Amino acid sequence: MNKVYACIDGLANSASVIDWAAWSALRLDAPLELLHVLERSPTPPLITDYSGAIGLGAQEALLDELSALDAQRGKLAQEAGRLLLADARLRATAAGVQRLDVRLRHGELLDTVLEMEPDARLFVLGEHYHASGASKIHLDHHVERVIRAVKRPVLVSTGSPFEAPTRFVIAFDGSPTGRKTIDTVARSPMLKGLPVVVAMAGAETTLARQQLEQARLALAAAGFEASVELLPGEPEDVLPAFVKAQGASLLVMGAYGHSRIRQLIVGSTTTTLLRLSEVPVLILR
Repeated sequence: MNKVYACIDGLANSASVIDWAAWSALRLDAPLELLHVLERSPTPPLITDYSGAIGLGAQEALLDELSALDAQRGKLAQEAGRLLLADARLRATAAGVQRLDVRLRHGELLDTVLEMEPDARLFVLGEHYHASGASKIHLDHHVERVIRAVKRPVLVSTGSPFEAPTRFVIAFDGSPTGRKTIDTVARSPMLKGLPVVVAMAGAETTLARQQLEQARLALAAAGFEASVELLPGEPEDVLPAFVKAQGASLLVMGAYGHSRIRQLIVGSTTTTLLRLSEVPVLILR
């Protein structure tokens, strides 16, 4: 469990993914690997079965031409991928990353990510809710599937230009998952030195206040400048607005357990959260 993997696809937010991955790798003192996966297009063939309309020789000629076109598309995609990775390498190097590698793979993104998981410390992906049409559903589905499947932290960047975080918010619910998130943040060098607000969505109770104070004390003991907030309402209703009001650059959450936070992150409203959050979301394990 060593590398930071930046999963880039050449879309508009790839620059943000590279920048966040480079920043993370430097903070974690970990190697960075830039990963681009060439997936087979889901578009069906243009020619199917015309055996009743044209002769066998014409069919074979058309199929040969389609095969040649498919091979040409594959070569062009591979060359575009190499150019994308070369540009990404230059950008990451300019950000100060020295331990750097690139990888061009054929297959499915999820399969590739799972293959890399044993050596991964963090995956960085980009959200794509600004895409349109069928691509919007397809790409959001990619992000959600990765979040559901991997057992490593995942940072989902936005399309906004990268700005090094100056403060962050932890979404906390008092559950074992929430406490584990606090412990992970306290131990990791990634966010050291940044002010943090631990935010809980829910009713004002003595237990909630006790849980928040325990979280604050754990972070303070690790050297964080930590404060807490108890926000009335549901997480999806109050957290994005609170993060924006705080001027925070990052929202941090856990992903295990059966709390409302768990349902928000990896349930059916994952895409909704990514749409509502105007800052990147770091999902911890």
